[in-house]
Amino acid sequence: MKKSATWRPVQLPEALTILFVMLAIMGIAVIKFGLSPQTPVILVIALVILWAHLRGASWDTIHGGITDGIKTGIIPIFIFILIGALISVWIAAGIIPSMMVFGFHLISARWFVPSVFLVCAIIGTSIGSAFTIVSTIGIALFGIGTTMGINPALIAGAIISGAIFGDKTSPLSDSTNLAAAIAESDLFSHIRNLMWSTIPAFIVSLIGYTILGNGAATTSHLGKIQSTLTALNQNFSISWWAALPLALMFACAFMKIPAIPTLLLNIGLAIGMLVLQQPHIQIAKIATMIESGFVAKTGNASVDALLSRGGISAMMGTVSLILLTLALGGLLMKFNLIQTAMVPLAKRLNGAGATVTATILAGIGVNIFVGEQYLSVILPGKAFKPTFNQRGLANLALSRVLEDGGTVINYLIPWGVAGAFAANTLGVSTLAYLPFCFFSLSSPIFSIISGFTGWGLKRQAPAGN
Repeated sequence: MKKSATWRPVQLPEALTILFVMLAIMGIAVIKFGLSPQTPVILVIALVILWAHLRGASWDTIHGGITDGIKTGIIPIFIFILIGALISVWIAAGIIPSMMVFGFHLISARWFVPSVFLVCAIIGTSIGSAFTIVSTIGIALFGIGTTMGINPALIAGAIISGAIFGDKTSPLSDSTNLAAAIAESDLFSHIRNLMWSTIPAFIVSLIGYTILGNGAATTSHLGKIQSTLTALNQNFSISWWAALPLALMFACAFMKIPAIPTLLLNIGLAIGMLVLQQPHIQIAKIATMIESGFVAKTGNASVDALLSRGGISAMMGTVSLILLTLALGGLLMKFNLIQTAMVPLAKRLNGAGATVTATILAGIGVNIFVGEQYLSVILPGKAFKPTFNQRGLANLALSRVLEDGGTVINYLIPWGVAGAFAANTLGVSTLAYLPFCFFSLSSPIFSIISGFTGWGLKRQAPAGN
């Protein structure tokens, strides 16, 4: 669709000015004034629309940009709605409470935080979905940790780091497949090559969680743990049968069933378990639970606060932010603001280290300005692929850099799709858990080190030779 006869191509200084003004507005509003991201994003959208219209863009073109942006997020939005329903029925059917009870008995308090990281990493690799890990096992582990008196932000950081590691290294992961596809590299070769930055980041994270987690749980919380166990046992069906939904999740992953049918099957199984536990439960009560969330009434205030969650309505704040962020991303793409900022930079790069660093920073920049992890892979991948080829860097080098600067960073952005989801699901703000999300923070650093040292950096004959 043509913007208008008066539209002039956007130049680099203009694009950079607009992007930095956007960043300043959102950063000051969220970080300095502590606002939720929705309002500053709406303000930025309004300013971009005003700029585009004054520059000659028609209203149809502006609306088209918003529509194109939102289209890319329809599937994730539907997944988030299903996750809201899943959380509520998993709590009601005793699945998450059972995980908590068994977790109290199986996991050492001294090594709890590194154990959380390892459990989420291992299961995440098997399932390939960080969102699923955070919203199921993550909630149970979060409940155990907060009951032990451990800093909620530290627990959230360990959960999210483990989930990202699993998502990044699983052949079932959408983002991992996307990075390999954009760079035109073999999926399993891509995963093996990821290890040059992923394993060091994993080790750093494990050491960090071990140091910070040692002694984080104190004996003063033993009474609270016992009262929590009593409340869970008295008010929920605690059984090893709670492992069935997890087994179903693994089976769906093994059979490569996509996220939406997997979630629907899990919701159906949890409802079936709930009906077996409470044969006289009314359909209207189940429907209300799915729509509005589960409300715990155990008589234990901390347990009630922890397990009163889930429901479709609980996800609407995240969904609204995602819609706004995607709309903003669509406008930035429609008027070539992101592309204009990246392409000249890619053409001026000299040396492997500078190329890798610039691609990492581009991925981080797209996460900040657009807030969408898939676009943080797609846009830098398309912009920098010719430069990688000219510098004699293989497609595998590009695909690894796209993961290290793209998908893992989205969880650190308050208005990002993944960051908003994790904060809403665990009840810890993105800025609070950010310093403890060691895996996301260290992955790009090790990727940049690889670029300058050449360690694990795959090469090929330069283009044109």
